[in-house]
Amino acid sequence: MDADLDLDVQSLRIVRAIADTGSITAAAESLGYSQPAISQHLRRLETRVGIALVERVGRGVRLTEAGRVLARHAPAVSLAVDAVVEELAHLRGLRTGLVRLVAFPSASPVVVPRLIAALAAAHPGLSVTYREAEPPEAVAAVREDRADIALTFSYPGDRDDPHRSSARGLTVRAAGRDELMLVLPASAPAVVEVADLADETWIAGCPRCRGHLLELCGRAGFEPRIGYETDNYVAVEGLVAQGIGVATLPRMALESFPLLPGIRTAPLPPAEARRLHVITAQGAERVPSLAAALAALAEVLATGRDGEKPLAG
Repeated sequence: MDADLDLDVQSLRIVRAIADTGSITAAAESLGYSQPAISQHLRRLETRVGIALVERVGRGVRLTEAGRVLARHAPAVSLAVDAVVEELAHLRGLRTGLVRLVAFPSASPVVVPRLIAALAAAHPGLSVTYREAEPPEAVAAVREDRADIALTFSYPGDRDDPHRSSARGLTVRAAGRDELMLVLPASAPAVVEVADLADETWIAGCPRCRGHLLELCGRAGFEPRIGYETDNYVAVEGLVAQGIGVATLPRMALESFPLLPGIRTAPLPPAEARRLHVITAQGAERVPSLAAALAALAEVLATGRDGEKPLAG
């Protein structure tokens, strides 16, 4: 018998019914078909597999060795198919499903908890996993099937924008903007331009993450003197509050905790805002659990924690 035999679940069930009942007529009755329909199906099956499955014994039939092989495997195959059908029905109805989410750190306190809570309320059968990653690693996680949805960002003029060649072949959805803010000591003048801060000491993120600060200051005509390096937003505020330096932070990071005493913020022009992106494999919206998560994420970004102000403009 060839390895590519054209078998189907219904054929296996017919053969099993013949084994259980001892006749084609009784098998037809148990399955709710007519005797001629079962006989025709059986003949077509024998033609496909190229070997007899039943043999005449007096006025009845019995299974051949090949028929007994099919009958022996029929229950396991039928059970497996039934399980698949049931699981697909659950997935289609969002009674089960898994969403693997990855997002940048400042989204962790303001976006991710609300997204998980929204999905739990609307679709309690869904499971969500989450881990933090900066945009390049998040894009790679989707490409390598370690994540289903990545929330990422990019800045204007980024030299290493992860949404160009690295995201080729993936779906990149625009998800709004996150305003960029100057973080200054409370004693700073009320109106401050970036160019006014040329002589200040700057607090910046890691070398890979400070590209936009260099671009921003470069457009203002100077190279920033970076004296301190940290990706900890609370530490940035603490340093600024002590008058040690100045910095820029996205609004989403500032909204993740109350501002420390001794600092104030000033918005930079809208053109300096970081762009938010949602990265998925192509066709992810056809998967019910991912479609639900994408819709919930869009809703979370469109409404702030007070239900009015958007998290992403």
